[in-house]
Amino acid sequence: MQRIAAGILLFVLFGSAANAALYSRLGGQAYYDSTLGITWLADANLADSTDFGVAGIGFNGEMSWDKANEWIGAMNTAAYLGANDWRLPFVTDTGAPGCDFGYTGTDCGYNVQTKDGLTVYSEMAHLFEVTLGNTGTFDTSGNPSGCAGFPVFCLSNTGPFANLQANYYWTGTEYAPDTSNSWYFHFGAGSQYLELKSQGLYAWAVRPGDIAAVPLPAAAWLFGGALALLGAARRRSR
Repeated sequence: MQRIAAGILLFVLFGSAANAALYSRLGGQAYYDSTLGITWLADANLADSTDFGVAGIGFNGEMSWDKANEWIGAMNTAAYLGANDWRLPFVTDTGAPGCDFGYTGTDCGYNVQTKDGLTVYSEMAHLFEVTLGNTGTFDTSGNPSGCAGFPVFCLSNTGPFANLQANYYWTGTEYAPDTSNSWYFHFGAGSQYLELKSQGLYAWAVRPGDIAAVPLPAAAWLFGGALALLGAARRRSR
């Protein structure tokens, strides 16, 4: 009996750990990130299929930074998925203003989410490195990490998301030393840097909080089911 209980508990704890921070919402149209406290669109390149009436979005959904913000604004006007507070993911400039390039613990370069392992300095870097468990092009010593080649590069795990490009994505954070630039995150290389706002990059919308909370998260429902199985096993043993 104790072995059955232990097995069920291990299943609950480890079987649900892989996507413990992501919970499906609205039939899989969005995912709530319980660690960051934000909701990601399930379609990481929604602009390629849904422009919300915004003209000038480029091939395959690429667009300038200004166009990305216009697209986000149109999405909010349309109250997409019932929300009007969509935005681009943020980045925090952690050192001297501008790019402090490095291979670990910096705001610019690679492994940017490893500064202290706790504070989130980049929502996309946290998703890439921590939640999805991907490794960037270079390790923390600056050595090649041995990622695969085209088309996935270092984006070996896309999680539950659709159309996540192994490519450049805009953040909503301007580059303070020169506001003709904005920060970006590259989901193919696992890198963070700056780019001219006029360039064509991808845009992924997020919003603060949980878009459609349910009474219990998936892991809690799983735990409840495990308790039911445990009760049934006890009854059979009697």
